[in-house]
Amino acid sequence: MKLAKRVASLTPSATLAITAKAKELKAAGYDVIGLGAGEPDFNTPRHILDAAVRAMNEGHTKYTPSGGLPALKAEIIKKFARDQGLEYEPAEVIVCVGAKHALYTLFQVLLDEGDEVIIPTPYWVSYPEQVKLAGGVPVYVEGLEQHDFKITPEQLKQAITPRTKAVIINSPSNPTGMIYTAEELKALGDICLEYGLLIVSDEIYEKLICGGAKHVSIAELAPELKAQTVIINGVSKSHSMTGWRIGYAAGPKEIIKAMTDLASHSTSNPTSIAQYAAIAAYSGPQDPVEEMRRAFEERLHIIYDKLVQIPGFTCVKPQGAFYLFPNARKAAEMAGCRTVDEFVAVLLEEAKVALVPGSGFGAPDNVRLSYATSLEALETAVERIRRFMEARA
Repeated sequence: MKLAKRVASLTPSATLAITAKAKELKAAGYDVIGLGAGEPDFNTPRHILDAAVRAMNEGHTKYTPSGGLPALKAEIIKKFARDQGLEYEPAEVIVCVGAKHALYTLFQVLLDEGDEVIIPTPYWVSYPEQVKLAGGVPVYVEGLEQHDFKITPEQLKQAITPRTKAVIINSPSNPTGMIYTAEELKALGDICLEYGLLIVSDEIYEKLICGGAKHVSIAELAPELKAQTVIINGVSKSHSMTGWRIGYAAGPKEIIKAMTDLASHSTSNPTSIAQYAAIAAYSGPQDPVEEMRRAFEERLHIIYDKLVQIPGFTCVKPQGAFYLFPNARKAAEMAGCRTVDEFVAVLLEEAKVALVPGSGFGAPDNVRLSYATSLEALETAVERIRRFMEARA
């Protein structure tokens, strides 16, 4: 049977590919350390688990409104007011089956065939694929390493054409962990206002900040920017709830209504139990969020210092999320590999350490290393990389 053209151009997830290979080696009995994880290694906090059990026992196991439970929308609105000083109405919020589904639904209602979306590189692997699935065209703007992987207003302006519909801003970033300052966001926002571009602000890592950095939402900088921004967020990273699949979007009513209408024909609604758990996540104690953030920060400082001492690796120190994104081009050459992708494959085969090649993120000279695993495993992994480089060099 012939498949639809829309799936023919999809690029398989680099993260899932390396994870599958690592699992294959583990199943064969090898001691593999996987550093490809895009999720916290902590369990969901107890009060959230208890809320889910309570919801099941109370019979909250039926359909909910397509756009999400009113009580959950209310907590999301409180969260925006508390954290960003932003005011939203229920009609300006939709709860989705994870932040990924929120992005997918947004592009489906936003893009017509040939519409362009500006995507800074390095990018999260699903952005360009979701744009293509909606008939859009990804337009890449390179965030240079010497600029901390962040694009400049001049670069953004040069990428705009009559077909440009939106620009994606991911801060803190996956995979680089870099954060745009308020001044940098304002400069980019002014250009978006000048050209009438929708701003898609992916803020899923906003709670995972380190080194005294501050997360700023572009929507909080000016009322006119808020009116032209759709914020994407969720509880997956902040509350270690990746498997619960609760994300959301907040933005202009007409966009949110269209997304809600589309969701009603695709998912019907997010899982009821997961929504009650998310209510507890936002309304309950936030201590577990801070404990997790501190643990990631501690790991970062230890592992970063060890990694950059290995010849061949250079790395911009991240300010958020839980990834290192070192440049490994020199390391690959020293190890006798033609590309960084080959280097990652050989490292997994010989040292049994799984990294994610940066080519999947639009940065072929880099690798992504997740420190969302135990400090012991991280230190062992970095030591294996060091020994691998010594043997190869």
